[in-house]
Amino acid sequence: MARIAGVNIPTAKRVVIALQYIHGIGPKFASEILGKVGVDESKRVNDLSDAEVLQIREVIDRDYVVEGDLRRETAMNIKRLMDLGCYRGLRHRKGLPVRGQRTHTNARTRKGPAKAIAGKKK
Repeated sequence: MARIAGVNIPTAKRVVIALQYIHGIGPKFASEILGKVGVDESKRVNDLSDAEVLQIREVIDRDYVVEGDLRRETAMNIKRLMDLGCYRGLRHRKGLPVRGQRTHTNARTRKGPAKAIAGKKK
């Protein structure tokens, strides 16, 4: 099992799919990385040589922000908004949708399960 950026990537899958298991790498970046290294996208992870895995690891470390660093950066951006007290920061603080979605109905992913209101019967 190959380990890249602190993540065990699956060995039976194609390289372009397996790289997407790393937080911060999607289809576009996975193809871009393999293009830089010169590895065929249809190749399987268990067919990669140690040198190719090392090259992929070096390219990711050098050119991309992934996993822990990316998560930390995102958390710091959200914390900055909350500390500023701007509209988006207040929405994050209250646990409500941040990007203008309606909250009268829906928004259950962000608000959590519905809470019963005592004494409200029709």
